[in-house]
Amino acid sequence: MNARTVWVILFRGVGGATRLPVAPLRQKLAEAGFAKVATYINSGNAIVASDLSREAVVERIAEVCAREFGFEKDIHAVSLAEWEELIEANPFPDAVTVPKFLLAAVLAGQPEPEKVASLRAFAAPGEGFAVVNKVAYIHTPGGFDGRNLAAKFDKGIGVPNTARNWSTVLKLADLARTAAT
Repeated sequence: MNARTVWVILFRGVGGATRLPVAPLRQKLAEAGFAKVATYINSGNAIVASDLSREAVVERIAEVCAREFGFEKDIHAVSLAEWEELIEANPFPDAVTVPKFLLAAVLAGQPEPEKVASLRAFAAPGEGFAVVNKVAYIHTPGGFDGRNLAAKFDKGIGVPNTARNWSTVLKLADLARTAAT
């Protein structure tokens, strides 16, 4: 049996027309055997603790979400240790002063170097884009206007991903740390 791990769970594509109600989600995840279940805002974020492997956690959560909520999009599980590394590895430390313009996108795999270079070409002066391990960091101090790097990122990166702004990154870290105690 593995040691209990705290997982940051990121549901892809929640918001707008796609809903994943947080109170029922917490209840169903707890009923599925997860401990320390917490959710954060209605945009597809949860914290769970489990002794299951990453793959088994994602599989069980996907089954619950499909059965209970009709949700069948990607689910990413990042351990608390990996989440802490994501925060530490931020290549744009000055960008945290306006956290809504700094995104961290968890990538399902390593993107091809050509895809990364192509996305960098979309960066306007003052914007930043970097891939560190399996996280892409996007800094758009002018906001997200549909024409900039952030708008091109999702299709351009070439691997499944889900992004959160820096405020959400930090709040999820707080919730995960609490779950670890």
